[in-house]
Amino acid sequence: MLGFGRTRRLLHITAVFIRHDLDEFVTALHLFRFYGRFLRLAPWRWRKRVLAPRGVRLRQALEELGPIFIKFGQMVSTRPDLIPDDILKELSQLQDKVPPFSGAEAIQRIEAAYGMPLDQAFLSFDETPIASASVAQVHFAVLKDGSEVAVKVLRPGIEKILARDLALLRTLAHMAIRYLPDARRLRPLDVVREYQTIVYDEMDLAHEAANASQLRVNFAHSDLLYVPKVYWDYTRRTVMVMERISGVPISNVEALVEAGVDLRKLAHNGVEIFFTQAFRDGFFHADMHPGNIFVSLTGQYRAVDFGIMGTLSAEDKYYLAANILGFLNRDYHSIAEAHVRAGWVPKETRVDELEGAFRTVCEPIFAKPIKDISFGRLLLNLFQTARRFHMEVQPQLVLLQKTLFNIEGLGRRLYPDLDLWITAKPFLERWMREQLGLRAIWRGLKKEYPTWVRILPDMPRILHSTLEQAKDGEIMTRWRSEEMERLVRDMRRRHRRIIVGLFGGVLTAGGLLVFALTHAAFVAAHIGIVEVVLGVPGVLLVGWSLADLLRPGD
Repeated sequence: MLGFGRTRRLLHITAVFIRHDLDEFVTALHLFRFYGRFLRLAPWRWRKRVLAPRGVRLRQALEELGPIFIKFGQMVSTRPDLIPDDILKELSQLQDKVPPFSGAEAIQRIEAAYGMPLDQAFLSFDETPIASASVAQVHFAVLKDGSEVAVKVLRPGIEKILARDLALLRTLAHMAIRYLPDARRLRPLDVVREYQTIVYDEMDLAHEAANASQLRVNFAHSDLLYVPKVYWDYTRRTVMVMERISGVPISNVEALVEAGVDLRKLAHNGVEIFFTQAFRDGFFHADMHPGNIFVSLTGQYRAVDFGIMGTLSAEDKYYLAANILGFLNRDYHSIAEAHVRAGWVPKETRVDELEGAFRTVCEPIFAKPIKDISFGRLLLNLFQTARRFHMEVQPQLVLLQKTLFNIEGLGRRLYPDLDLWITAKPFLERWMREQLGLRAIWRGLKKEYPTWVRILPDMPRILHSTLEQAKDGEIMTRWRSEEMERLVRDMRRRHRRIIVGLFGGVLTAGGLLVFALTHAAFVAAHIGIVEVVLGVPGVLLVGWSLADLLRPGD
């Protein structure tokens, strides 16, 4: 049952849709049909008129419905797998044009969060906001120690508005599933849940502060990107205090030119920052539109607004790099294999069919000059093609793709001849070598060293227990057939040989690991001797075990 408040809101949405000639949405969702028909009789609809494209009308309707619907449209605009291109293009232009709330309300919220008067926390506080968005607004202030800071304050009543409109979006999603034939494939409930997670994260300013702190640590020794310091003593769920930064908005190209900033270098640095975040750290700023980036007079990027961050696992990074490098080398087989190994498409997918589909989509792209090829569009084409093979939506890759579109657009606005591939290919090739080379092995050994040290003393007991179970037949299933009994005896013998071989190999590998990690300098100087002394016994044990296994059974 719809409550009075939700019914009233749905009536308002219906009226807005009809006013913007979005009748198809009202009809398709069975959204107060009779009310909608009544509104269609309004005098302003009697005469024939030229309608704007449907994407424009939908964008205008969302802007009229308010901040939560604007942010929902922004989020949906990052899902090209769900919506048509014409609507995607318009929704990507949605901006948070929200009037600021009063400075008095901001002060009231801050004092409620701190539990003390404002003047006990700040030396001065500018009541006029410097920026205002749908969830929060920002004021400049000075701390008692003279530090200049930016204070982000959550919008009053936003929690109630958010809860109401999210409940309404869930209702609309259920209606879509019920009445729209293709809605189940588009998974509207999953989209609303994803949006809910993003918005709730944005509403927790302590969560945003933690994101900023992590990114600051990641780029602590970099000249490319500066992340402002968080003042944790003054940060709460509804208030965040960060270092105030100065710089030229990256959208103000004329001011950057006047300041003598090298735009070509600035554009390439932006690409390098993105790939460093994504592939080195697996943690990236996922809302890098021009309003969130400033540039110092020395050409250093300075980022703000860390409410939306993306993460990539080690597997995501590896397979994503394999996809991009496969495209650069026109190796569609490796791209298809990467999709299957990553689990992005079902395991039973035929690699040759997927390879052919990728070749059909990608080969026309090479007709363009390489500098004109869009990374974001490339990933979109690959993922849309894979959707035909039942690829599940990967939220982390969608965020990455959206960020890549932002970086490309930003970079080419700064420097139209920007060639992303010149920056990206060497970076990705170097990164892949580091993941597969000796450095990666050494990092893995160091990472697993505490685990090896902990379990090595228990290995003799574990192996003895396993051998006892094998001897007693506890780990083998009993069979009645004589033929099966013979096979079981043979399997027991082979099992014992495997255990002995593994035991020798584990002890040798463990000894090598402990020795290498505790005598790194000696290993570096005498690597050949160490390999012979510690490696040969393990090889002999494992070789004896294998030779025994290869003999015919009893």
